[in-house]
Amino acid sequence: MPDIRLRLSVKPPFRLDLTAWALKRRPHNIVDRFDGGIYRRIVSHGETVVEVAVEQCGSVERPNLVATVSGRGVSSAIGGNIEAMLNRMLGLDRDLREFYDLAREDSTLGPMVTRLRGIKPVRFPVNFEAFVNAIACQQISLDAGLHVVNRLVANYGRSLRRGGEQTFAFPDSSVLARADIERLRELGLSRGKARYVTGLAALDSDSHAPGFSRIETLDDKAALAALCALKGVGRWTAEYVMLRGFGRVHIFPGDDVGGRNALARRMGLRRELDYEGVRRALARWSRFGGLIYFHLLVDSLLDKGVIA
Repeated sequence: MPDIRLRLSVKPPFRLDLTAWALKRRPHNIVDRFDGGIYRRIVSHGETVVEVAVEQCGSVERPNLVATVSGRGVSSAIGGNIEAMLNRMLGLDRDLREFYDLAREDSTLGPMVTRLRGIKPVRFPVNFEAFVNAIACQQISLDAGLHVVNRLVANYGRSLRRGGEQTFAFPDSSVLARADIERLRELGLSRGKARYVTGLAALDSDSHAPGFSRIETLDDKAALAALCALKGVGRWTAEYVMLRGFGRVHIFPGDDVGGRNALARRMGLRRELDYEGVRRALARWSRFGGLIYFHLLVDSLLDKGVIA
């Protein structure tokens, strides 16, 4: 069957390049790929593996977004699922007018928000992927953590070969639930992290367990407590999952050292921020702490010249 083309509805303003980099985070990420114009990702859908490619043709204020789904066995039935996945991942239906109104009144963080106008709050397509990314990056740098994630993907993810290049989907939880602990250690996880990943994978893939969907329905305090009750999940991982998995854009992971150092620099503070310091610094942005977190990430990539 020929490729499927989907026209995606998006609330302006929107910039695919900045939003894709919020997903990608580092150039060596092999799951979320962006070449400067097109965002690509390999997706498993039942027994089918497809490539999803998203391109923006319109302006920031009048975005025109088109997704192309290609691969062997593509059927029209997959279109609705892909559209829902992209809406979740790229935050296409998020109305940020209140956020931009607030930015106009803020002389400290407002200029950064204006510079990055059009970035949307991103999410992983499934909560399990948020857990794995968080655990891989626990107590190490994002650069190092993504190398570990890449190795997990290349060894356990389903693949698609297009144009002579082999690309990979993020592994299904049912696959990682059966992964050998020693093999995961060889790929860069500590023994403890390997057990955390397989344990969470087993929970996610158990059709008889409520899994993470039950936790997602809880309020912040109850969700944080429920997540921290899971083996291998502390406050930083829980808040990261609440932001990048559950889509709670008011959550700034306050234990993220890189994030809070970037916040202190952007605000011109001479002192380092601790967890409570982050909350005080973002008091007027309390409804949008997670959005500020994404802006700081992409802002640092621009400053480093990673994004042209």
